[in-house]
Amino acid sequence: MKQKPDLSFWKLWNLSFGFFGVQIAYALQSANISRIFRTLGADPHSLSFFWILPPLMGILVQPIVGTLSDKTWTRFGRRIPYLFVGAAAAVAVMCLLPNAGSFGMAVGTALLFGLIALMLLDTSINMAMQPFKMLVGDMVNERQKAKAYSIQSFLCNAGSVVGFLFPFFFTAIGISNVAPEGIVPDSVIWAFYCGAAILILCVLYTTLKVKEWNPQEYAEYNGVAGNSGESEESGTSGNWITLLKKAPSTFWKVGLVQFFCWAGMLYMWTYVVDAVSETVWGTIDPATSEYQEAANWTGVLYAIQAMGSLAWAAILPRFKNTKLAYSVSLIIGGVGFLLIPFCPDKYLQIVPFLLIGCGWAAMLAMPFTFVTNALQGYGHMGAYLGLFNGTICIPQIVAAICGGTILSLVGHHQSTMMIVSGVSFLIGSLCVSIIKNNK
Repeated sequence: MKQKPDLSFWKLWNLSFGFFGVQIAYALQSANISRIFRTLGADPHSLSFFWILPPLMGILVQPIVGTLSDKTWTRFGRRIPYLFVGAAAAVAVMCLLPNAGSFGMAVGTALLFGLIALMLLDTSINMAMQPFKMLVGDMVNERQKAKAYSIQSFLCNAGSVVGFLFPFFFTAIGISNVAPEGIVPDSVIWAFYCGAAILILCVLYTTLKVKEWNPQEYAEYNGVAGNSGESEESGTSGNWITLLKKAPSTFWKVGLVQFFCWAGMLYMWTYVVDAVSETVWGTIDPATSEYQEAANWTGVLYAIQAMGSLAWAAILPRFKNTKLAYSVSLIIGGVGFLLIPFCPDKYLQIVPFLLIGCGWAAMLAMPFTFVTNALQGYGHMGAYLGLFNGTICIPQIVAAICGGTILSLVGHHQSTMMIVSGVSFLIGSLCVSIIKNNK
């Protein structure tokens, strides 16, 4: 097997640049879905059920995209066709979702329309997102992988900053942040429109700038029998169950850490708008201007979290011990969650979100560094990364199913759910100790 060549900074950058646009779409979704469905009339105790769709689509779509792209060879590449089609579909749905309350439908019908649009949006975003991780696994050598995923983390967080700030920005320039009951404000609608435009432009850039290896080159650099019809080791079954049985132990150990971290993040995305509004503004009524102001400010806090993540992502490669970096980052993030209910001033809320950003940076970069290094020589990289996405999706599905029950157990206060998230992160940090770091 030939050693993969070192890539210049800009080649590593181009591999992931489209992720900037994908993450704008993802940020708009994660920051505004609860806001949209609460505005449409969803009850807080059933709110987490709407969050089942994003991870469910991820666990269905990403393994399929990974497996199919492992076997795809076209003049445009093997991964790029999937990310382009996914991005194009996401653009169309992003123009529909925020208008769910604008078509004169009854509350139940509007919620159903929004649910279907969310399902389609998640399907297309997942289809566009996974190929970027596969491109790094395919074309970057082990020595540069941490750097490549750090660049991807940087672009991810930069895109998040833009997506999170869009509603606040449009409100600041005079677009209305309030609307009749049951209708999403124009500030949110225009945020989705602009995010869709940026998404397709960024994906076009990566499509034009990146040239994937042909089957023979891929085989030489990845030690597999690559020809025009077969892209992985001959004699190795591509069956998902078989692949999971043969997966290295690191795959499962990192997955355990992922379980607690992503469950914590799901509760943040679901309840943080209400938590901030309740803690700072003293209301959880989506019909009030105070609630919509809190929702905009939550977007600003998300952006601050992303900027904290950007700064921490630059620090992470300086740690000589990758496991220590991972664990410390999750502890810092957990402390951030625990502080949210105890910060009654909107500017004081900046502190916990900066801390959460440290945990988020590690969640984006570290797991894939551990797993792709452990998978060297296994083949089926795309399928394995698609299956590994299950360690992101399953925790969110479980957390979403349990969300309403846990909310009732902690006293019906959405702000208390942030403490649940913090405890979950701290448990995840303890689980890092069992990971074996394959260098």
